Amino acid sequence: MHATCFSPPDEQAMSRRTQRRGSSRLTSSLTLAAMSLGYGVVQLDVTIVNTALDTIGRSLGGGVAGLQWVVSTYTIAFAALILTAGALGDRIGARRVFMGGFSIFTAASLGCAMAPNAAVLIAARAAQGLGAALLVPNSLALLSHAYPDDRERGRAVGTWAAGASLALTAGPLVGGGLIALSGWRAIFLVNLPIGLAGLWLTWRYAGETTRSPQRELDLPGQALAIASLGAIAAALIEGGHAGWRNPWVIAGFVAAVLFGVLFVLQERRTAQPMLPLPLFRKRMFALTSLVGLLVNVAFYGLIFVFSLYFQQINHWSPLATGLAFVPMMGAVLPVNLIAPRLAERLGAPAVIATGAAIAATGCLALLGIGAGTGYPAVVAQLVAIGGGLGLLVPPLTSALLGSVDKARSGLAAGVLNSTRQTGSVVGVALFGSLLGGGGDFVRGAHIALALSALLLIAACAIVWLGSRVDSHSA
Repeated sequence: MHATCFSPPDEQAMSRRTQRRGSSRLTSSLTLAAMSLGYGVVQLDVTIVNTALDTIGRSLGGGVAGLQWVVSTYTIAFAALILTAGALGDRIGARRVFMGGFSIFTAASLGCAMAPNAAVLIAARAAQGLGAALLVPNSLALLSHAYPDDRERGRAVGTWAAGASLALTAGPLVGGGLIALSGWRAIFLVNLPIGLAGLWLTWRYAGETTRSPQRELDLPGQALAIASLGAIAAALIEGGHAGWRNPWVIAGFVAAVLFGVLFVLQERRTAQPMLPLPLFRKRMFALTSLVGLLVNVAFYGLIFVFSLYFQQINHWSPLATGLAFVPMMGAVLPVNLIAPRLAERLGAPAVIATGAAIAATGCLALLGIGAGTGYPAVVAQLVAIGGGLGLLVPPLTSALLGSVDKARSGLAAGVLNSTRQTGSVVGVALFGSLLGGGGDFVRGAHIALALSALLLIAACAIVWLGSRVDSHSA
């Protein structure tokens, strides 16, 4: 009789459990990697395009207005569709919608790179915005599914957000380097390997979420949201060079208001609205949403302004422009990490107000810029603007999510994303029109900086006074 070596049954079972846990952790980590690639590529495209604006303008033509549309069509689609994209993921499964979004974004990036003229590039940018809207809310849903434990999910979301901040920071530098090496089309081609890697990881490792077929899509509300946002962007962009009294510009503003009113009426009467208006009855929710809108008008509007200022007025190369933005964007991530601890000690409203005040100070300190102003004279102010934004966003997001029931936190996050992206649309359209009107770029930049400071001061006052009212009524 031969002796057989074996492990006791309890040791075998323990070994299998350990292997399953290891496999589960690996699956979750690779799912996190896929979701981070999805959110990261969206944030990368927010900033990488700005370094190519002057080069694209010289290659395809269209002037400042054309460049505004290159930036704004992406953001319009992103802002208008993000809430419906989240509802679609609930209805048919977040994994399916996320993969569809990644496929659209990747194919649209190839379309951007191959665009023969400005019109095709603008259309492809709109398709990129659709893909981005499908990616962002469903990446969070898949993370929630992959990390059921609250503590692990919190860490995963932190990694997901940090990766996006890194992409946002790297965008201008990567864009400038790619343009220097092989031209502006390369900034879109870089999305292809990212998209293919994200799609494979999602297909291989991400689990599907529970489907809710009873979740309805508010298609009339969606159509009205796109129409209203598109009309206000068109009126602001075209007003810069056609004149604010132009009949078509006036008609655009009227149409934006009309579509906006119809949107509100639609959301009030439909059973499952894309934007539940009762959420805005909560004071802190309404205030933080408004602050997110105002801050993004200033921040992303100024990124557009300074991208053109560095290249068209100071005649810097795309690479030098990308390097110029690195300290500004680089200030966002470390301050993001500090902000939650400060909010625990001082309260979210105080930290939000402080961040807005710091950014406003940076804007006011830049009012002396002119043609040929050296970089040492502007870098500290740019860092203040980026650092102020980085300081206020985490407590702003936390305060908004804390103002609603946990069951509606996903919807609340979607509303904040939508309002912030709407602010980006308005900022680029409005500030770009100031640059295009009258031919005096520097004067337009000064007006944009002054308006940004006013918006940031208003945001500071809104959140501070609103919190004081809440504390007195408590």
